[in-house]
Formats: sequence, C-alpha cells, structure tokens
Amino acid sequence: MSQPRRTSRRRAWTALTLPVLLCALAACSADPAAGGGAPAGGPARDASPTPTGPPGTLFDDFNYTGADDPSLAARGWEIRTGGGGPGIKGTWSADGAAFPSDPTAKGGKVLRLRSSTDGTEQGTTQAEVQTTSRNFFTGTFAARVHLSDKPTSGRDGDHVVQTFFPISPSDSSENYSELDFEYLPNGGWGSVGPQLDNVSWHKADPPDRIHKTLERRLGGWHTMMITAMDGKVTYSLDGKELFTSSGKYVPREQMDIHFSNWLIDLPFTGGPRVWDMKVDWVYHKADEAVSHADVQKMVDGFHSTGTDYINTVPKP
Repeated sequence: MSQPRRTSRRRAWTALTLPVLLCALAACSADPAAGGGAPAGGPARDASPTPTGPPGTLFDDFNYTGADDPSLAARGWEIRTGGGGPGIKGTWSADGAAFPSDPTAKGGKVLRLRSSTDGTEQGTTQAEVQTTSRNFFTGTFAARVHLSDKPTSGRDGDHVVQTFFPISPSDSSENYSELDFEYLPNGGWGSVGPQLDNVSWHKADPPDRIHKTLERRLGGWHTMMITAMDGKVTYSLDGKELFTSSGKYVPREQMDIHFSNWLIDLPFTGGPRVWDMKVDWVYHKADEAVSHADVQKMVDGFHSTGTDYINTVPKP
C-alpha cells in the first residue's frame, strides 16, 4: 500500500493558461440538449459568465487544444510544476500534460499525463493536473481512466503510480481528507504488484489511513468511482465495489480533485522510458450517491448532445 508520502509535498503550481479569464466556461444550457462542445482540435472557446446545467454537477470531457488553451484555466484546472513530493521531488513538468485525440475516448480527446525517466533525477519528469476550485466534499466522484501496465516506450520495471484522488488543499489541515485510487503496475515500497490501492486518510502527519489492495493487472480503460455519503466512503471499479471506509476515515473538509502519474523511485538507469496515463472524463455530483449505471447514463447523455463541460457545484 501507499507509504507516508504526503507530508513532504509542497504545493508548487503554475497555471499555464491565461489568468485574465476569471469566469468559468459552460458548454451547455440548463437543457443538456443545448450542447456547447467545440470540435476536437478547434480554437479555444469563449468564456461564459453563467455556466448552467444540472445542479451540483461537475463534468469535463477534456476537450482542450493543449496546455496553453485559455479555457483550461477558465474552467478551473491547473498543471503542476516546481518542487515537492510525492515521488522524485522537483521533477513536476508542464511538458507531461497534453490533450491528444484518441479514438478509444468517448468524447474523442483525452487528458494525457506522461511521466518519463532515464533513471536519473535530472532526466525525470512527472505529471499532475488538479482543480483550482477546492469545493468538493461529499457526493460521487467518478472518472474514466486508462491505466498502463507497460511503458509506452523503453524498458519496463519502473515503480510508477497512476492516480485519481480528491484531497485537502493543505497537508497540515486539522481536518485533513484524502481518498485515493492508486495503481502500481510494477508495485513499489517492497511489493511486486500489479496492484490497485484504495486509501482513505484521516491525517497526513503522522500518517493515519486505512486501505485495501486489489492484486490484479488492470491495463486499459476503467471507470473509477468514489462515493462519500452518510458517514462512509465506498470505492468501486467498473461498477464493482472494492472497499468501504467509515468512522474517522471519511472527508472532513472540502477538497480539490487531482490526476497524477509519478514515480516512487529510480530503480535502474540504462535508457529512457515513457509512462502514459489517460483520462477520458471526470464527473462529480455534490451531496448525492449516484450509481455506476446512472453516472454512465449522465455521461452518455452529455456526449450525445456535444456537452463537454458543466460546473454548477456551489462555491465554498
């Protein structure tokens, strides 16, 4: 399972898109049939001051032209750069985030997070993207994520971690909260993998968490869901429940949403290798437990009408 790693993380983020766009974008009207999507690879969309759609909902299909698309920041995302953990400190790079076309994605494009290394610190980059709105608390979190069992290129064997998680903005918060999906195709921290760790945290320092590990190879597309309601947190994969935590291991404050692809250590040198993780879409419904089937119906409905973005989650 995941070892203590959050305490050393210092948030160092750079918004790689134009900060002058201060309002969120909307790609639909109150009627989802109004659509609002833009053609894949098309120009950046105009900002809208009044995003509408189903109440308490975040949906993003990651239909962006690139890391410098102005609508990326306007819609509340930023790409991590700079120092801090976890993994190989000081190696977070904007170069790892891209939005290529992908025929296996429901909406035609993906968020691709690419980590690369030649086995040295100076030859390593890690990738992470997070929301800037720290207003996600209870409810349903879901994402369609493509996990990699092998590197896109280069020799296999790295201890890579591919993750989807909501987390407190500060590691030192009195009400620290973190809910993790972590896939380790080659294991790490003494395990050989492959494994999917689900971890519910109560404190980052000293580490206080509870977890369950699924020992299975999971390369390919999966729908990851976290339901945090009524004093418990349930993790499910492709509609199958994996683990439930309760008691003190539940969210206690509002969080932001992260996707990251990083390396635990550098086990060998001897040539470059590249690891890719992809995200098709992300969905959140505030204060409601939504079934896997209903999440899929909602997402399919957004896709069918060309809706690529909604954010009606109340601000803190």
